[in-house]
Amino acid sequence: MTLIQGLLMGFGILVGILLIYLIVIIFFPIMTVPRQPIKTQTRKHNPKVNPPKFRHNVHFSVNEMDIDAWLYLPEETSQPAPCVVMSTGIGGTKDCILEDYAVRFVEAGLAVLTYDYRYFGDSEGEPRQNFDVSFQLDDLRAAIEYARSRDEIDPEKIILWSTSAAGGYGLVLAAEDERISAVISQCGAIDHKADDKIFMEREGMGFFLRLLAHAQRDKGRSRFGLSPHTIPIVGSPATLALIRAPGAFDGYDNLMQNSNTFENEVCARLFFMKHGEDPLTASKKVQCPVLFLACEKDNLAAPDSFKRAAEALGDKAEVKIYPIGHFDIYEGEYFEKAIEEKITFLEKHLELSAT
Repeated sequence: MTLIQGLLMGFGILVGILLIYLIVIIFFPIMTVPRQPIKTQTRKHNPKVNPPKFRHNVHFSVNEMDIDAWLYLPEETSQPAPCVVMSTGIGGTKDCILEDYAVRFVEAGLAVLTYDYRYFGDSEGEPRQNFDVSFQLDDLRAAIEYARSRDEIDPEKIILWSTSAAGGYGLVLAAEDERISAVISQCGAIDHKADDKIFMEREGMGFFLRLLAHAQRDKGRSRFGLSPHTIPIVGSPATLALIRAPGAFDGYDNLMQNSNTFENEVCARLFFMKHGEDPLTASKKVQCPVLFLACEKDNLAAPDSFKRAAEALGDKAEVKIYPIGHFDIYEGEYFEKAIEEKITFLEKHLELSAT
């Protein structure tokens, strides 16, 4: 056997092993991941059961898919109101904690638009639970366009509010749309390299490779038109889930208890997804004021993720740092502190007329 023949044989064996591996993980039910449902609704306020009278169910479309949204409008106003367009993190839906913020913004004289991304909640799109940053940015663009089309809203006073995994979306959209009036980023994933470093330091290469195998299964099944392969969004540290940092399961569990639409699963293919447009690069082009709210003990988004973006923004950036973890800003004492900071920030940069 010549050297070339030996190399070709070796290459053929490797290709054969790879094909067998892909066939097994794509078609055989050997990688089923146990579901990890959160608790059922236990909060006193369920936004689907007890909606405020100033909330309206509205719809807009993107790529021929219906996007389900809630529009909150100040009840007594003599002129079009500024509007906060709110975007949630991974798996979040409009009926989770967002209404708590919306009510407070409306009391300050603002309109609010919350919506479900395509593939999630009450919005259309298949496969369900498919997280993709580029699609979600398009959904946000469509939400902005819809808000500007409403007579009750001032099209020149659109504020982008985003949190957690969506924390950089506002920067990306404000960089391309100079009409955006302000951006609020809460415990946001802005520096992707820093966030990836936190993940790898916590989980290690072995766990990453396990997740990668699940991603290969889901991606392969999608190419053959098969049902998606999902993994839990959040789980306890001993389980297989996208997020299993200490405290994360209880954090999600607490935030989503009043949601009828949240599903604790996501298509595993997200590991092949690109991060999308870089918020750090985008921040260099942003012309409007930006408020960063960071959690000093955050173990999901890098606590100092905002720093490079704030440096690029210069005087346009305001920063508030709290001595808390990722989920502590959504409720209780620090929810109150953060919402007051946000309203003060908007009063400073926009003309608000409280109802």
